Amino acid sequence: MEFSGFSFSGEKLLQLYKDLITPRLIEEKMLNLLRQGKISKWFSGIGQEAISVGAASALRDDDFILPLIRNLGIFTTRKIPLHKLFSQFQGKKNGFTKGRDRSFHFGSKEHHIVGMISHLGPQLSVADGIALWELLNNTKKVTLVFSGDGGTSEGDFHESLNLAAVWNLPVIFIIENNGYGLSTPNDEQFKCKQLIDKGIGYGIEAKRIDGNNILEVYSTVQNIADEMRKNPKPFLLEAVTFRMRGHEEASGTNYIPKQLIEEWKKKDPILNYEQFLLSKNILSTNEIVRIKKEISVFIDHEWHMAEDEEILFADSEEELNDVYAKNNSLVSFPINKKESEKRFIDAISDGLKLAMEKYQNLILMGQDIAEYGGAFKVTKGFVDQFGRERVRNTPLCESAVIGSALGYGIRGGKAVVEMQFADFISSGFNQVVNNLAKIYYRWGQQADVVLRMPTGAGVAAGPFHSQSNEAWFFHTPGLKIVYPSNPFDAKGLLLASIEDPNPVLFFEHKVLYRSLHGFVPDDYYTIEIGKGSVVREGASCTIITYGMGVHWALEAVKDLSNPSIDIIDLRTLLPLDEEMIYSSVRKTGKVLILHEDTLTGGIGAEIAALISQYCFEYLDAPIIRCGSLDTPVPFSYHLEKNFLQKERFRKSLQNLLSY
Repeated sequence: MEFSGFSFSGEKLLQLYKDLITPRLIEEKMLNLLRQGKISKWFSGIGQEAISVGAASALRDDDFILPLIRNLGIFTTRKIPLHKLFSQFQGKKNGFTKGRDRSFHFGSKEHHIVGMISHLGPQLSVADGIALWELLNNTKKVTLVFSGDGGTSEGDFHESLNLAAVWNLPVIFIIENNGYGLSTPNDEQFKCKQLIDKGIGYGIEAKRIDGNNILEVYSTVQNIADEMRKNPKPFLLEAVTFRMRGHEEASGTNYIPKQLIEEWKKKDPILNYEQFLLSKNILSTNEIVRIKKEISVFIDHEWHMAEDEEILFADSEEELNDVYAKNNSLVSFPINKKESEKRFIDAISDGLKLAMEKYQNLILMGQDIAEYGGAFKVTKGFVDQFGRERVRNTPLCESAVIGSALGYGIRGGKAVVEMQFADFISSGFNQVVNNLAKIYYRWGQQADVVLRMPTGAGVAAGPFHSQSNEAWFFHTPGLKIVYPSNPFDAKGLLLASIEDPNPVLFFEHKVLYRSLHGFVPDDYYTIEIGKGSVVREGASCTIITYGMGVHWALEAVKDLSNPSIDIIDLRTLLPLDEEMIYSSVRKTGKVLILHEDTLTGGIGAEIAALISQYCFEYLDAPIIRCGSLDTPVPFSYHLEKNFLQKERFRKSLQNLLSY
């Protein structure tokens, strides 16, 4: 291993050594504790320390880093308090996730670190979003994010590199190439000769380095970062190393040829660096012993601090309260009482425009939303008013766009992402249910992101442009789901969603865009999320619905003679306005739940269960659910009409009234 050719002071060389051996000494202790049953799992980075320590040391303290499970050296180099880190490993309340997640699955904005989730790839686009903030605010900061060699096969890897390249984002993508993805060797993972070849297709400059040489890692990352601060653009860095232990300790290393392990033992980053320092008389053998003892004593002290903390006891109320970030926004009413008639789509566009004027840190992202104005022209003309930096066309990469929206929010911004059709959210599903939804519960980081979801059937668009997929997300704690049925609610709820610090899926029925008109205040106003609306009052029956179902219900009731029916427009699906539901059911004694979505597993089933549990003694008839056929949405007009439950609902309503 060649350490010559690098210009560092003796003081710097010595500091790098101390930083390098600290994670190794911690790991050696953790392996002992694992055998004693004092920690539950360990993913070892022994042999890879030079990458983490070298990269973290080369950056400024306020540059964000997004590490993986073998990057203990990132956390120690950034001087995260070890007792708090050890509390995290033990699942104690003082840990970064209060015992809710393990190992390095956390972030610390104080230390400019954003942790991973187990899916490996999603953090790459989060880095894109952080870097986008730095770029737009001209901070001259860079963002560094890690991937393993196995992770380069993930779709998130390719989407994130492409997005960073297209937007010239100051991101350093480091691939830790340690030879194996769990037990699968590189020759079974990819066919390119070296992983930096993957940068070519994205127009990204790339370089391959010896990941076990701390001076090479440090110098390379520092040079890339210095250039990136002057000329922002992404860089792909492949650091070649080796995983000396198993994927995690239980897996062992029997699948690795012993000769290969012996070869890499000779390339140990610490032993080689020690020999270099000894040869330069920067260190002596006695000093090595002394330094290691001092660090080991400190590690033991910090461990015992964490070990002495009280055992964590569950508090259900606290757990539930920590699923969502507190929303301190108050309902706002229009200052100017002037209102005008607006189409549903105009109300949404107007709300977006007012939000862009109010929040200078708000950006819009989506396919074709800039000059083209989006698939439905909601953002037509926005570029002229707000510029392309804030109204951003994206490549076709839903996962990377949602992840970058989260990263942008982590830095303090707000983002609204337009899904061209709600159906396409499936390509970003992991980001929604595992990153956006869980991040606040895990480590207290809010996800200030709104996903606009043009949804629904009735326009002969077939199975992939017509789905009502709100139920996909209804089961996921941490998300909010808003589904307005009229222009007034659409504008007020959209503005409330943008104010809310939690991730909101905002569903907009495509059929209503240009067919529905209503009087809407011209000024800024919000409607409280989580509150339904009684759009018609009666005493004989309750219809609970939302979105297009509201209009089907109003139309059906209008055709009845002497109707006396409560129609509840839920407006928000998550959280539900349960009290409004119960109040109406207790009054009428009969209830029909209507939604456009398919019947099985729909939101109506949950509402029916709640009514059965809390209002059973008030019921005078069975609870009726009306949903569409349990088939994909068909293309043909006649098939689609048959798929939708509009006519079947009318019969069900008549049967319920006469029960």
